[in-house]
Amino acid sequence: MTMPVTLPLWLFVLILLFAAVTFASHFLFPSVRWYLRRRLERAVGRLNSRLKRPIEPFKLARRNDMIQRLVYDPDVTQAIVDYAARNNVREDVAFENARKYAREIVPSFSAFAYFSFGTRVANWLANLLYDVRTGPHNAAIVDGIEQDATLIYIMNHRSNMDYVLVTTLAAQSSALSYAVGEWARVWPLSRLIKAMGAYFIRRRSRGGLYRTVLARYVQMATTGGVTQAIFPEGGLTLNGTVRPAKLGLLSYVVEGWKPGGRDVVFVPVAINYDRVLEDRVLIGAGARGDRRFRASKRMVLRSALRIIWQRMRGRFRRYGTAAVVFAQPVRLSDYGDAPQLADLGRDLMGRIKSAMPLLCVPMVARALLRSGAPLNDGALVGELHSMQQSGGADIPLIDDIEAETARACATLMARGAIAKGAEGWTVAEGGAPLLAYYAASIAHLLPGGAPETVQADPSEDAALAPDISAPAGS
Repeated sequence: MTMPVTLPLWLFVLILLFAAVTFASHFLFPSVRWYLRRRLERAVGRLNSRLKRPIEPFKLARRNDMIQRLVYDPDVTQAIVDYAARNNVREDVAFENARKYAREIVPSFSAFAYFSFGTRVANWLANLLYDVRTGPHNAAIVDGIEQDATLIYIMNHRSNMDYVLVTTLAAQSSALSYAVGEWARVWPLSRLIKAMGAYFIRRRSRGGLYRTVLARYVQMATTGGVTQAIFPEGGLTLNGTVRPAKLGLLSYVVEGWKPGGRDVVFVPVAINYDRVLEDRVLIGAGARGDRRFRASKRMVLRSALRIIWQRMRGRFRRYGTAAVVFAQPVRLSDYGDAPQLADLGRDLMGRIKSAMPLLCVPMVARALLRSGAPLNDGALVGELHSMQQSGGADIPLIDDIEAETARACATLMARGAIAKGAEGWTVAEGGAPLLAYYAASIAHLLPGGAPETVQADPSEDAALAPDISAPAGS
């Protein structure tokens, strides 16, 4: 027993390595994780003292624990049994499928990533690209919602910048949880998005097992008080109009709500832009009648580098105004013990449309499309004044209408949409589709409706069909 044993050096090093890994995994790592966890809890406590709506424990739960809780949920368990019987597979195989879905869906929220990185980048990017303006009652609307209610922002979807704007505005209140589509499931973007608290959705998955896992996650988050953001239109609008709501995620929220329990408060959010970054890509998809957005990574990178170069040379000019207005909230309890989903969807989208900001580029576009003759500067400003008076929306967003009209005209002329002749401003050759896209965003607020050149979005016919609706950018 005491005799020496001779070993090759490589084997001795390997044994030491295994011993070190075993020691670290059983003694060192748990202690370090406990120490870091305690520091994180104290940091989150300090953060919650500054937030109007503190981060709920559900959002801070460890991801593996949340996955386990989700896959062993009674509804998911029953869905696993049904899936196995329907597809003639073993239940352990169905269980692994459910676990895979849960891993895809459940985020790995990091308060540090969200507040120290995400919101700062969002604020910097939003103010770099736009003059960001908000409704005068936005803060009061959020402050007036009881602390024990679950807050869900319901937004129209015009651009992928919608994420950035609403994240910036909500950062002083709480952390938002978004649903995002397959476009974001690329490394390393997927890791960052999950750390920001977002969860992925397969738009094309219609299987009962997947839907049950997704529904139970959304319902658990809602019951846990997680502040969420939903795009009920189901994707970016192709023609500028606000489309009817698809009811997929809303149905999960309504089905999981219990009368007498934690109330759910929906805040309709109307978003409008003087310039949508993806406007020509969206218009092209609408003209083809598909949703294939032909914007390559090279195109995006080239645009980003051009902005950086112009910024370095001091020649970059912002893309006009981006406006975000909150409408009066809707409490789910106000719909009674059995809320009617279709009525709720129409109410929410109606409030979004009513609160839509009237910005100068959309108003200039509408005025020139509907004019049968050129409009000089004075006549154009008069048209915009008339739209403001008849629009019926809360319009605190334009300070100097003459100056902003001139800026809007210069922007549209630089993009080849309008031209100025001896008699005034006219629609340029080939500029009508771009003008129609912007005019459509406010057409519902004004007499006469949409201009004749606006084409229907090909996906509107099925807009009221139950669907997984929230993934943006799709």
